This record gives sequence, C-alpha cells and structure tokens, in this order.
Amino acid sequence: MQIKLIVTDLDGTLLTTDKKITDYTKAVLQQCRQAGIKVVYATGRGTSAERRVPENIVDAQIMINGAIAKIGEKLIYHRLISYETARPFLVACDKRGLKMTSELSGMHYTNFTIPDEWESIVPHYEIVDFTAHSKDAEKLYTFALTPEDVIFINGLLPSDLYMVMAVDGLAMIMHKDATKAKAIAALADMWGIKPEEIVAFGDDLNDIDMLGYAGVGVVMDNALEQVKTVADYICDTNDNDGLAKWLEENVL
Repeated sequence: MQIKLIVTDLDGTLLTTDKKITDYTKAVLQQCRQAGIKVVYATGRGTSAERRVPENIVDAQIMINGAIAKIGEKLIYHRLISYETARPFLVACDKRGLKMTSELSGMHYTNFTIPDEWESIVPHYEIVDFTAHSKDAEKLYTFALTPEDVIFINGLLPSDLYMVMAVDGLAMIMHKDATKAKAIAALADMWGIKPEEIVAFGDDLNDIDMLGYAGVGVVMDNALEQVKTVADYICDTNDNDGLAKWLEENVL
C-alpha cells in the first residue's frame, strides 16, 4: 500500500484497556516514521492525550474530536464554539439539572465539582455561573444522558453545533467544523498527502467520519458493531496490538 499518513484514535484503538501503548506498538510506529510515513493521533480527549502518548512517536496531534490540530505547539486547525452560542445552551442544560462542562485550552468550566461526580482525572477546573460565562469553548460535554436528555439536547442544539456520543457515555458537543476528518484534511493538505494515501484506525462512533475520509479505514475487533460496518479491514483488538500487527503486515 502507498500509505503516507497513519491516523489513529486513542482509547480503544492505540491505547490498551489500561490506557497504555505497548513497546511493540511504539516500535512499529517508529519504524513507520523512519520510512517517511507521518503518524497522527485523533482523539476526543483534550490535553490529557498528551500525557498518554510520547511525542517521539507522532508527527501531529488532533484533539477534542477535531477542534484542534497541531504540530508541537503550532496550531494548524482550530474550531471554537463562541460563548454567545454556548451560553444559552449551557444555561438551559443547567436549568434541566444536567452536569455540564465547557472546555478551553485544558481548563474545564463546569457547574459541579468534577472529582466528586465523575471518575475522571481533570486537573484544571472551575465552577462557574453559566449565565455570566463569557469564554469560547473547544468542546461542551456531559456524561450518561438519559434518552430524554438526548432528545432535549438535540432539540436545543443550534445549527452550527453537533453532538456525538462515545461508547463510555460521554456526550460531546462541538462546532460543526470540528470533526476528525476535517482536521485530518487540514494536515494532509499541508503535507501534500491525498486521502487515498491515508490509513485511519478507530473503534467508536466519533471515528466514523475519519474512517470514511481515509483511503483505508481499519476498525478494531473490539469496536462497536456499527463502526465495523464502515471498515475496509478489521484488525485484532487494542489489547492484542491490532494496529501494530496490521501496519507491520500491510504497510511495513
């Protein structure tokens, strides 16, 4: 395969269940880079992604589901939700009793004490009054919505925002142009790489757009069945080095 760019999701794909990258997978990705192939991760995570993935195995990072694409500290793609759009949405969700968070540059602005409610490591957060909140957002999110809450949020979303649900119950609300596929396209255009020269790996619903954009879409065996329906290939699980095995066999 004439692959020039490898894009991988993190949780459930590059990372094992215990949120690590095996030495074997690191070695394979380094071999790919030595062969002149770009390696990028594309995740729904924010700055926590940088604590999980060593810089020496990737050429660029796509975070917050495509709201950010950067090379080192240089922003290549950035799509924000304006506070004028976010504020009425957050206020309405707050009145409904939903626990909401607005994220910007690693800071989480929220209406509750995050460590008391969610089993999540969020080092930087501030409880705010959403009626007076005046900061733009890269992502708005909440967890474990009821079906009624999903209907409520979808009915409330402005036309320039969209919501995607992850397998762990995370509901992410983002700018319509904050998608993994669009962020990948920005990097690929800069590097002169065509979609057919890209292979993407994923496992969750928010990976579907990039799997479709890439010339080759590879889905993990542990992926959701709905995601498997868009796969060109299905590789072994994230806990069995599926990504590395596939790359070694089909690219290296």
